[in-house]
Amino acid sequence: MITRLALFFFWLIHFSPRPVLSFAGKLIGISFMLISRERNLVVKKNLSACFPNHTERQIKNLVKKHFIALGSALAHTGVAWWGSLSQVKDLAEIKGWENFEKADQNNPVIVLAPHFVAVEILGIRISIEKDAVVVYSHQKDKTFDDFLKKKRARFSEPKLFSRQEGLKGVIRALKARVPLFLLPDMDFGPQDSIFVPFFGVTCATTTAPPRIAHLANATIVPVVIKKKPNTYGYQITFLPAWKNFPTNIIENDINWMNKFIENEVKKTPEQYYWVHKRFKTRPVDESPFY
Repeated sequence: MITRLALFFFWLIHFSPRPVLSFAGKLIGISFMLISRERNLVVKKNLSACFPNHTERQIKNLVKKHFIALGSALAHTGVAWWGSLSQVKDLAEIKGWENFEKADQNNPVIVLAPHFVAVEILGIRISIEKDAVVVYSHQKDKTFDDFLKKKRARFSEPKLFSRQEGLKGVIRALKARVPLFLLPDMDFGPQDSIFVPFFGVTCATTTAPPRIAHLANATIVPVVIKKKPNTYGYQITFLPAWKNFPTNIIENDINWMNKFIENEVKKTPEQYYWVHKRFKTRPVDESPFY
């Protein structure tokens, strides 16, 4: 019932004029920050660890900016879920598409998307341009899980594989030249991960991107989504394909990937998905992070 009420609320506000929707997003973010003490502490812990030179006041301000960015992304995601084709295109502008097309001419492509707060908008907007392979994690709430699968397929016919299914189907689809949409920076536990630094903090990081790229002879094209400053909507930017990736040393590949994500996060730190317990999985000799 709670899930249905929440979805009804987001459906309702997606009809709002742009200024009202933006204001609603800010209210959602501030409310979430005040109500969810646990996630507030997670964000503060993550930011304090990743930006150790920030003062306590700077961290506090960044926490607030993050929740506002998160709330704004949630409010505008309603447009991606229920808006018309033209409304979704207006919501998120694509730049650098030629980088994807150039890579796609010669090899299978992995679209590598760091987890910024508007990543749900990113996936739906890209689906208008191209079908893709999507690896997803089942949601605990079946109503929400079914809802997400339906909405992510509203403009295309994605090939959905759950994370629990393994990589065989993903590799097969990639070799058939269906691009893979992949998020590389979530903590899914120690399996198929190695510990490497992320903002100087030891972090369990999936080895999937270089492993899949090697098995499918695929090219990695990174993509980021950021809020447009001082105006409506988001900008999706496809960056040039990574050259000489993967190498024969997986630790070097993962370090390269994390360093790339760090550099993108530093440009707009408030828009990264800090509510996630990115450092939950620890080496056996370390105490819990959270």
